[in-house]
Amino acid sequence: MFAAGHTPVFADVDLKNLAMAEDEILSHITEKTRAVFLTHVLGFNGLSESLIQELERRGVPLIEDVCESHGAALHGRKCGTLGLASNFSFYYAHHMSTIEGGVICTNDDKFYQYCRLYRSHGMIRESTDEALKNEAVEKYPELRPEFLFLVPGYNMRSTEINAVIGLNQLKRLDRNNQRRAENFRLFLDNLDREKYFTDFQQEGAVNYAFVILLRTPDPERFQRLTDALRAEGVEFRRGTAGGGNLARQPFVRERMPGFDPATLKTADFIHSYGLYTGNYPDLDKQKILGLCDLLNNI
Repeated sequence: MFAAGHTPVFADVDLKNLAMAEDEILSHITEKTRAVFLTHVLGFNGLSESLIQELERRGVPLIEDVCESHGAALHGRKCGTLGLASNFSFYYAHHMSTIEGGVICTNDDKFYQYCRLYRSHGMIRESTDEALKNEAVEKYPELRPEFLFLVPGYNMRSTEINAVIGLNQLKRLDRNNQRRAENFRLFLDNLDREKYFTDFQQEGAVNYAFVILLRTPDPERFQRLTDALRAEGVEFRRGTAGGGNLARQPFVRERMPGFDPATLKTADFIHSYGLYTGNYPDLDKQKILGLCDLLNNI
């Protein structure tokens, strides 16, 4: 957003799915709003039918970040197909991997054509829209069509090897996601609800991580929690993916010094008292139960 010259407007999140809360989103929309960028966090679906309909009514485009939620769904409709555009990550820790990289999805032809330009140095030859090509060539006759840079761009093209790896992993995605969902239900069913938040929205979720979030603020308990996990060799990340409350990160604070991250109260609570650890398809059920025992006994 900063790179595109936009000013981000932050909205607090909903505990049940860790995504921006619907009422928070709608309360922040003004005549200056150009789009809503919503992240489906850690395998959860972050959308509702009412939010989608309201954004459509107001004429506000929806952009979905599905990097962590390949296969998540809203009433059977896959996340990433519900807005103007979406992005998926194939980073090695996510649901499927090409080692690095990702994809952008859209059914808007103009958006698609410009994505083709931006991924390859901004060259007009990357477009498959002949009218767009011809217009650019006619407008800049002094430039060679094969090296006509219509927009500032990047080199973000994948490779054949990445594609082969990704296409083969795609075949196993649904089966693996089913196992992840079963693992997550087993984890929540055996976690102490008095100590930990377990009221997560499970319908349509495909969590690749177990979210461990204290039910109430307790710095001493959280310290014992992290100490116990380290002692048992359980790898984890504090907050949620992306470093917790992003408004506390330097890239935001240095550009928006007047914004107080503490105003995002729910995000800040997760930042301070939450963490997650991996949930993969071949994870042994006894290990899940053992993790629950470890957590419950703290």
